[in-house]
Amino acid sequence: MYHNILVPIAFDADRDLQAQLSLARRLAAPEARVTLMHVIEQVPSYAISYISADYLAEARSAIRAELQDLAAEIPNARAQVVEGHPGRSIMDWARANKPDLIIVASHRPGMQDLLLGSTAAHVVRSAHCSVHVVR
Repeated sequence: MYHNILVPIAFDADRDLQAQLSLARRLAAPEARVTLMHVIEQVPSYAISYISADYLAEARSAIRAELQDLAAEIPNARAQVVEGHPGRSIMDWARANKPDLIIVASHRPGMQDLLLGSTAAHVVRSAHCSVHVVR
């Protein structure tokens, strides 16, 4: 059983979030702390002038609310929203908070992933704890 679990959540239409959440519930010790994290990627500078500040604030608020709803399904879970590059932000959080398990979703790699690497691959290569990849 694990005592400090990080579950990075990507709100993609084709991902089954329930697989990650179910696994977190099954692998968590009774007193475990579970953190559901979503990383909001920074909007490129060339595009930021086309997006209103209200839209960005509303998007952050909606993401936080959705994460909190998901966290309510797991005992001792909390929602965390951060900004940055997904792979680096996940690993920065992991270095600071020392989880003993990261449950990350993966997808079938496309050409971009082969050239740049996916978030899940980055986490697997960089983590100093156990990583469970859900496909």
